[in-house]
Amino acid sequence: MITSLERDGLFPPAALGAVVSVGVFDGVHLGHQEILARNVAAARELGARATVVTFRQHPKSVLLGRAPRTLTSLEHRLELFRRAGIEHTVALTFDDALRAVPAADFAREFLSGTLRARRLVLGFDSKFGRAREGTPEHLAGLGHDVEVVGQVVVAGRPVSSTAIREAVELGDLESAAAMLGRPVAVYGEVVPGDHLGRRLGFPTANLDLHHELHPPLGVYAVRARVVRYGRTTEVGPDLAGVANIGFRPTVAPQRAEVPRIEVHLLDFEGDLYGRHLELEFARRLRGEQRFEDLPALRAQIARDVAQARQVLQPGGPGVR
Repeated sequence: MITSLERDGLFPPAALGAVVSVGVFDGVHLGHQEILARNVAAARELGARATVVTFRQHPKSVLLGRAPRTLTSLEHRLELFRRAGIEHTVALTFDDALRAVPAADFAREFLSGTLRARRLVLGFDSKFGRAREGTPEHLAGLGHDVEVVGQVVVAGRPVSSTAIREAVELGDLESAAAMLGRPVAVYGEVVPGDHLGRRLGFPTANLDLHHELHPPLGVYAVRARVVRYGRTTEVGPDLAGVANIGFRPTVAPQRAEVPRIEVHLLDFEGDLYGRHLELEFARRLRGEQRFEDLPALRAQIARDVAQARQVLQPGGPGVR
């Protein structure tokens, strides 16, 4: 039996059944998007519910004892699934108990039994269950209706979460965006800061990224949107901004353990505490640097804001 289940929302009604895709989907990149699109199309064809089974933490944390920093947190993935047309997501806790469940039992008891899966839409390299035996071929051999989505290649390179992580860490926003099918982005909750930006005349929102991977230290022109949760999810309009990723050497003589992510939204007034922001990186403006004093820092921020306005205007230079 599967006892380590945690769920987000209700299971699909038995009368409808589900079309199910299983995976981490870190980044929700072009390859993942193809799987999700085929899932949604199949659900419409069958009159079923488009469903994703994902994991709250990366399975490598159990399989290898360590896991990469994720491109997308669970919260970010849930939002991207919603935009892709997925109606229902089940988030499992991957632990030793779940790791030991044979793929045949997982598919029979949970996918077919609990979720009433009428079709599985899986990536070509999908593997789950004990010893990763749950391949598309294995599941089809057990009698499940399986649709396999092939590999996606961009500029001669197979799209993968690993390749995108490498590009983001190197600051290659253009290559990462090409594989993601959208700009590199981070997603976080706005948390209280020390209000230094407000005193400088450039109020900032401080983000808790929930361990998402981010580009290298520096100042970036960004587009931001506020995501509001309720009975329905509402995504606000794009807002231009300037984001700083770093340790703030001008005002923090002792280096913190992790860099801060702060964003100044241009021409915006309002309270964002507790809200979630999605930041898309348009261009790196400069590296992080230390200034002699606060007036020098204030003058540089003003120059950053002016440059960001140029980059982000319609028809502007874009990603670089």
